[in-house]
Amino acid sequence: MTARDFAYHRSVAPMMWVFVAIAATELAVVHFLVALWSPWVALALSMATFGSILWLIGVIRSFARLPVRIADEQLLMRVGTLKQVSTPLANIAGLAPSWDAAMLKQRDVINLALIAYPNVVVLLREPVLATRGRKVTKLAHRLDDPAAFADALDALGQGDD
Repeated sequence: MTARDFAYHRSVAPMMWVFVAIAATELAVVHFLVALWSPWVALALSMATFGSILWLIGVIRSFARLPVRIADEQLLMRVGTLKQVSTPLANIAGLAPSWDAAMLKQRDVINLALIAYPNVVVLLREPVLATRGRKVTKLAHRLDDPAAFADALDALGQGDD
């Protein structure tokens, strides 16, 4: 089976760049006000915030490099270097026909769309381990082409049951 990649950077990255812009604004404004009180505290706070912004930029840049992938009988759902969840294709029950915010907040859901709203929710037959040992049965993400992803799962016989 050849590997199939599904991009998400055009859907997820813009919202994250807005977050970087907000953090940069906070760096300039709030840290200036703190500097009026204590220049040393402002310097330490600015260094920590600047380091966090650089880390966040690195994560955003990894989105294009690390797409969602179907290969070797596995589905690898990831969001850059931040998180990833892998499951065998045989464990996929299908795609959720609809979902709401309450469902996305459930403990058995991992939302890899970060601050964007997901457009794909993969339902699993058996739980898989996600971050910090949490067991999840639903994988939510915001893909650039959700229809192509659904078609790929259908072609592999892993679409809706």
